[in-house]
Amino acid sequence: MLIGDVARRSGVSARMLRHYESLGLVRPTGRTEAGYREYSSEDIRRVFHIESLRSLGLSLREVGRALDDPGFTPSELVDDLIRQTRERIAAETELLTRLRRIGAAEPADWEDVLRIVALLQALGSESAGKRQRAALSSAEEAPVPVEALVEAALSETDPNVAGALRWALARSGGSGVPLLAEGLDSPVAEVRKRAVQSIAEIPNDEATALLRHALTNSDVMVRRCAALALGARGVAGAVPTLIDMIVEGANDVDAADALSTLASDPALADQIATRLVDRLAHGGIESSARRRLTQALADIPGITTSHALADLSNDEDRAVALTATYILKLRNAQ
Repeated sequence: MLIGDVARRSGVSARMLRHYESLGLVRPTGRTEAGYREYSSEDIRRVFHIESLRSLGLSLREVGRALDDPGFTPSELVDDLIRQTRERIAAETELLTRLRRIGAAEPADWEDVLRIVALLQALGSESAGKRQRAALSSAEEAPVPVEALVEAALSETDPNVAGALRWALARSGGSGVPLLAEGLDSPVAEVRKRAVQSIAEIPNDEATALLRHALTNSDVMVRRCAALALGARGVAGAVPTLIDMIVEGANDVDAADALSTLASDPALADQIATRLVDRLAHGGIESSARRRLTQALADIPGITTSHALADLSNDEDRAVALTATYILKLRNAQ
């Protein structure tokens, strides 16, 4: 079979077949009387073998060794090809992600593209200062795609940079809430914590709804952060978790402040006081926890609280009784 026929049958150009011949990969078995290359069935089979091995990513040199060197084993080379392929996929995926983010920012011209690229690079910098400046300038210089801000916020370990990223996400209009919601389901505790902290700073109904749902999260840190944020937003559903925090001594001062904020609503004040009193009456609570619950009553207005404090001033626990008595004096002096 002549070279043109081989090229049509194999899909390998005549020029590439000549290149293979120059490298010694496949040599035509003979020549016609006119001097044209003539390939045998075995030659054609070898061409197909070459193309099959090339499709795996082997270089032409490696193809030659695979076909002609009996001692050339595939295992090590295949493992190396797997590694190279994974690296290439990772690089291409990173490029695709960057292109998608640039597209999402809807740049008007190439100057916008360059600014966005610079900000994306700064967000990935090893310098905390550069990352922080990129987060703070994202709302002014060029709109950084929210997906990039969310990714950065969920992975940031520096507290100052993390704060700047949460601020940038809050300024973005809340479009990052669905992406942050995925972070709440992360297997990594730190990612879940960063996700709920970021959601807590986004002041819209979607974020509030997500924080409500987070009150049932299996991660206690997520539940506590959600409760503090919801307390500041006046959501009564946060009360049980806030009281648990006081009992457990976990951010108990912040939890008490959140209860005080909620108690500014007269309809909630008595409910909160009743819940605090119920926990005080619950057996098995340590003395320190009972003192914290008593202290939390200080900023809860209403007659239910006053009656509770009067009863607690005679409590068997002297520390609780003294605390209740002191709070009553302050309330009566007002």
